[in-house]
Amino acid sequence: MDKLNDKSLLKQHSYINGKWHSGDAKFDVINPATDEVLTQVTNAGVAEAELAVKAAKDALKAWSGKSANERAVLLRNWFNLLMQHQDDLGRILTLEQGKPLAEAKGEIAYGASFIEWFAEEGKRVYGDTIPAPSSDKRIIVIKQPVGVVASITPWNFPNAMIARKAAAALAAGCTFVGRPATQTPLSALAMAELAERAGIPAGVFNIVIGEDAKGIGKVLTQHPDVAKFTFTGSTNVGKQLIAQGATSVKKVSMELGGNAPFIVFNDADIDAAVEGAVLSKYRNAGQTCVCTNRILVQQRVAKEFTEKFTAAVAKLMTGNGLDDSVFIGPMISSSAVDNVDKLVQDSIKAGAKLELGGARVQVVDGNFYRPTILSQVTNDMPIAANEIFGPVSPIISFETEQDAINIANDTEYGLAAYFYARDIGTIWRVAEGLDYGMVGINEGLISNAAAPFGGVKQSGSGREGSKYGLDDYLEIKYLCMGGLN
Repeated sequence: MDKLNDKSLLKQHSYINGKWHSGDAKFDVINPATDEVLTQVTNAGVAEAELAVKAAKDALKAWSGKSANERAVLLRNWFNLLMQHQDDLGRILTLEQGKPLAEAKGEIAYGASFIEWFAEEGKRVYGDTIPAPSSDKRIIVIKQPVGVVASITPWNFPNAMIARKAAAALAAGCTFVGRPATQTPLSALAMAELAERAGIPAGVFNIVIGEDAKGIGKVLTQHPDVAKFTFTGSTNVGKQLIAQGATSVKKVSMELGGNAPFIVFNDADIDAAVEGAVLSKYRNAGQTCVCTNRILVQQRVAKEFTEKFTAAVAKLMTGNGLDDSVFIGPMISSSAVDNVDKLVQDSIKAGAKLELGGARVQVVDGNFYRPTILSQVTNDMPIAANEIFGPVSPIISFETEQDAINIANDTEYGLAAYFYARDIGTIWRVAEGLDYGMVGINEGLISNAAAPFGGVKQSGSGREGSKYGLDDYLEIKYLCMGGLN
């Protein structure tokens, strides 16, 4: 942290109604690459969450009353500041989350791109007119901000997950209360500092940092002044939060777990597929909800792909994300490493073959796991049936196109899927046959601000990004005007 160009970006208190709320109770923020304490952050709780909701409610009328262009100017200011401080924000992110510095800076740009996108898209919240059933009536449809938005976001993308929710909410005219993961609070607080500098009014953007996940979560899902709740995280937690929000019939959007298949057909460009699989699987040490979870390879090319993929993965450097040569950083915690290793060892016992890795990496005292490849995997093995959230690639072979679709869809999840093929018929049939909200075709990285991000089945509901991303933050109001004759 001593190397930050702007040390005032390092904040240790919740940001509520334009003020930093200190307190006696604190918790440690740990660098997962070294297990060292980076700093201590004030531990907020239910009272601060309620205060933040009140601040957002009080600020709502003035914020929603601004023109879309006025809000866009402030969001553009925020975007510019995020990009101006990209190096510092990237360093903060790497230190608290672990991903390599280049990847962390990429996340800052990715998150900021949503603010830039929605700054402009907020100007395009169009209404409608509908032909009336009689000549003395007119039917008009307008869209209005839903109100106060509450959010809980995970540790794996501590900047971007907040940015793409808050950007849409603020652009639509809503106010925002966010509770980031306690493992990675510093990125969110730095964003709040820059939001204040950008001129975003007090109460419009609030960040509550606290370890009482259950208590704060109840406030954000059940408070009568919260109109919408949005969550990114595990499916099990998402289900609990949906149930809590149901008590007051809140509008909810959920981006939950995934079990992404990466399918390689016989006619695929194998070298391109290997490159795509490496990027999709091993970025952020495999700790992303859309990263490849299962690799399905058609039998004729299975040997070639496995050999080339293993050779490519063997070259990936693991270590501290501040080292320029590192491609795979640490996992978020020791328990996360233990969970991944158990999936690997249980699958080997069930008949999987270890091609590469399969053990911890002892780098100082950090939480590292070797990039791992398992072959001869079946879809019922633990490593394929569960979301791995770590740097492990299980390879499953298949015979026919329909086999691939059946295996890919044999999961409760439906977030992202990927496949490599050249035949146009195969591309259309498989793209339409996969039960997933997003499909990458000959492409391993698919998320961007212009595209709708979200899943089906138990991977969630709603979409983030794109022109569709504002819909969850708006209410449709029907106006019937009569007596016009």
